[in-house]
Amino acid sequence: MPPETTNTLDLYFGDARSKLIDLGAFMDRVERNGDTEDFRYQAFLKALEAVKQAPRAESVLRSLSDPTDEPVAKAGSGPAIGAWKGLV
Repeated sequence: MPPETTNTLDLYFGDARSKLIDLGAFMDRVERNGDTEDFRYQAFLKALEAVKQAPRAESVLRSLSDPTDEPVAKAGSGPAIGAWKGLV
């Protein structure tokens, strides 16, 4: 590795480690509160499976997104929820 090139792990490992700890804490909170059957958590678990193979970011995004081609007739009145309810 040339001296002017910084190793990817040197740059990103600390941030990735922190995010993994956050994910573990999130999962502990969901389980502790008995919310494991919520469709968002189920979608989250499926997204974790998507991380196992490349292309990881694209696979995670697709696993949480609405796969249908037709637009909905009317948008919901609430905020975006981050996971497609039709997954489960």
